[in-house]
Amino acid sequence: MPQKSAVLKRKNVRNIRHIVQAAFFILVAVTATVSVLAERGIKIPIPDASLHAICPFGGVVSFWQLLNVGTLVKKVHESSVVLAVIGLLLSLLFGPVICGWVCPFGTFQEWLGKLGKKLFGKRYNHFVPKNIDRWLRYLRYFVLAWVSYMTIITGKLIFQDYDPYFTLFNFWTGEVAITGYIALALVIILSLFVERPFCKYACPYGAFQGIFNLFRIFGIRRNAPTCISCKACDKACPMNIEVSTSKVVRDHQCISCLECTSETACPVPATVQMLALPGTVQDSFKKKSETSEAAK
Repeated sequence: MPQKSAVLKRKNVRNIRHIVQAAFFILVAVTATVSVLAERGIKIPIPDASLHAICPFGGVVSFWQLLNVGTLVKKVHESSVVLAVIGLLLSLLFGPVICGWVCPFGTFQEWLGKLGKKLFGKRYNHFVPKNIDRWLRYLRYFVLAWVSYMTIITGKLIFQDYDPYFTLFNFWTGEVAITGYIALALVIILSLFVERPFCKYACPYGAFQGIFNLFRIFGIRRNAPTCISCKACDKACPMNIEVSTSKVVRDHQCISCLECTSETACPVPATVQMLALPGTVQDSFKKKSETSEAAK
């Protein structure tokens, strides 16, 4: 019975994330659709807001203009700034939970990844050599720098023309540039080989969020004394992070999805956990060291 209860708990934890992801995907899809229909004179008894109004990244790239000029970047709404602040606070506390739990485009890539796993099995998400993959992951910081700079000097949402997320929810409107369609097509194809390719290599907001993994208050820790080095946490991580060699996961690519934790992947309870306060991991490694010395 205890083993059966553990299996049910793991399914429940994973299902909660999937339900949250689906809920936000539907919310964004409905919001984008209602907004476009309202522009065309088709009224639906649902409050309408543009896609830009519910995107926190618009608030991030507007901060410079808001502080210096007192106005927002064109098309960005006040609500976007509020969401950006909320996202900032969440990142400081728990890391990029928006990436792992909320972002509908990340969810879309995960759904495509399920097909990729069926097509390629264990080879899925391991096609890119590690030495190349390691450097490709820093591309998104160049994208973040370019988008931020261009938005500051133009006062416009430059990234909209290249954004596959914007294209996904507006592909049937006349607002999407050809570059947006190309970007979306590339992400769809790559998602069959690599898990969350846009998140890993090109997302500017993911890059901004990832910085907070370096000093987030609550992190993911591995408890060394109980770790059996089975690497189940590594296999579960969609971002290919080697959790099994970490004390606390500080990798800039972590999306706080909790797929590596004892509640979902790790077979040993309380071994890989979220909510590890800074400094609490050192003791666990010290105990393991002392145990090893005593055994000698």
